[in-house]
Amino acid sequence: MAAAIDLHAYQEPILFLATAGIVVPLFHRLRISPVLGFLAAGALLGPYGLGRLIPQYPWVDWLTFTNPEGTSRLAEFGVVFLLFTIGIELSWQRLRILRRLVFGFGSLQVLLCTIAVGLFAYKVVDTITAAALIGIAFALSSTAIVLPVLAEQKRLNTTSGRATFSALLFQDLAVAPILFTIAALDARLPEATIFSFLIALGQAALALAVIVGIGRLVLRPFFQMVTATRSPELFMAACLLVVMVTSLIAAVSGLSMALGAFIAGILLSETEYRRAVDTTIQPFKGLLLGVFFVSVGMSLDVFQFLETPLTILAVATFLIAIKSVIIYWLSRPFGLNAAEAAETGLLLGPGGEFALVILGSAMAAGLVPDRIGQNLLLVTTLTMIAIPFFARVARRLSRRLEKKRATDPAAAVPPPPEEPGRVIIAGYGRVGQLVGDMLQRHKVPYLAIDMDPARVAEQRRAGRPVYFGDGSYPEFLRACGIEQARALVITLDTPSSIGAVVAAARQERADITIVSRARDDKHAAQLYEMGVDDAVPETIEASLQLSEAVLADIGVPMGLVIASIHERRDEFREILKTKNTRKPDRLEFRARRTVGK
Repeated sequence: MAAAIDLHAYQEPILFLATAGIVVPLFHRLRISPVLGFLAAGALLGPYGLGRLIPQYPWVDWLTFTNPEGTSRLAEFGVVFLLFTIGIELSWQRLRILRRLVFGFGSLQVLLCTIAVGLFAYKVVDTITAAALIGIAFALSSTAIVLPVLAEQKRLNTTSGRATFSALLFQDLAVAPILFTIAALDARLPEATIFSFLIALGQAALALAVIVGIGRLVLRPFFQMVTATRSPELFMAACLLVVMVTSLIAAVSGLSMALGAFIAGILLSETEYRRAVDTTIQPFKGLLLGVFFVSVGMSLDVFQFLETPLTILAVATFLIAIKSVIIYWLSRPFGLNAAEAAETGLLLGPGGEFALVILGSAMAAGLVPDRIGQNLLLVTTLTMIAIPFFARVARRLSRRLEKKRATDPAAAVPPPPEEPGRVIIAGYGRVGQLVGDMLQRHKVPYLAIDMDPARVAEQRRAGRPVYFGDGSYPEFLRACGIEQARALVITLDTPSSIGAVVAAARQERADITIVSRARDDKHAAQLYEMGVDDAVPETIEASLQLSEAVLADIGVPMGLVIASIHERRDEFREILKTKNTRKPDRLEFRARRTVGK
């Protein structure tokens, strides 16, 4: 007899998947960020939305999220995976380059915003400790919402994007000491002394040293062993294991889980597996960030807002205004122009997810009054909901200021020449290596991908820009920068693999130049039909090279030989582009007839 199934155990996962299945396509069609959809779904389906109707209508329980604490624990991994993928896009070298923005701009932003907000909060709470904690909480911004919005707008690599990211990174680094301070000030915990505070800091430093030290020694050999199995499932499990272990080590040591995952991402960014890992993690990051946004929406009590709507809206507006003004003026000495400073200020002006954590911990420790804390949580949530809107406003304002600046005669300086994009080589065997050498001789930057871990490791040791991964996945090509690439060269040796990469590349970019290796004329004609710009059949190319060699050896002038070989190659290319691949015999016959003419 089958065991009874507790349907309530599956209620929230099914409800969330149903929400994601409705929200993402609907908001994508409306060209609205799905972030707003998840926030609205959390508010509607949470305990303060439909959950209020459960006493009168018990069946509504099946349509609501009834376990906010469990959802919030799962939602935390959304931020963890986000910071992990951000770390993969960085490296120690890039972090050193950004150190002025991270530790200069970021630290000053937190300090000045804390002082400004804290001074106003002191008039309400009347204690220095509570005012300082409120100021610190509101000085932080939302990493989980701002960075996906910037990525969606393709603005992460702009000047304002780098400044915003640097400030958010410093804020994430500052969360652990802030939480330590709250624990030390908690009057209910007499054991939390200055000595225990220093011990906790030492544990945190030791945890970072362990993650960095072991990561440098273990990660590359570990992934070499995993990729040797050629099992996508095992590779996915290895990626998840690395994220979970590093984040839990950081959490046990008193740091945030997100910071541990971020360090692991930076360590992996220096290996040849960074792009494959990033592609594998993306679906988990997207789903878990959706859970995070739903959990934020669940904390929004619309009825509490209706009690004092003007006060809450006024505080939210004041918070965004004062932070945006401070960040605007602070950005200018760090090299941002007016447009970039305005965009950065509006993005960092709203509150963030760590403000919810800090205010919650402060209320639990009795450092902030509950009534004031609940209203401030609502203010924080409202400002977070407004981030996608402010991102659009910031972008439009930035464009207007840029346009005004461009018409200013004093600013009429020609822009620097644009750096040429790189070429992506799919397959780095003997053919791919020759292509890479020729590109390097002509000083054309390139990035190569290959599925053989031993070959990738060998070429990496030789200093080649080769990465492990499968080019038939659009997400992986996106991670390799296909949107900015000049061309894609496919040197794989199996027709099915070549066709899969061509299809994935055309899905991502219809205008990219694709040059592909082909087995024979029939395969080349198929590739032309798929949209390849140039297909090079091995059989035809070998015969042309043989013809060139024999004509030169028997005394025909080399200039005439090269000209005739190029002419013959162009003839074959035109024939293969225009003829149907289902008639190879007629194709070959017409090719021979063309030569006779």
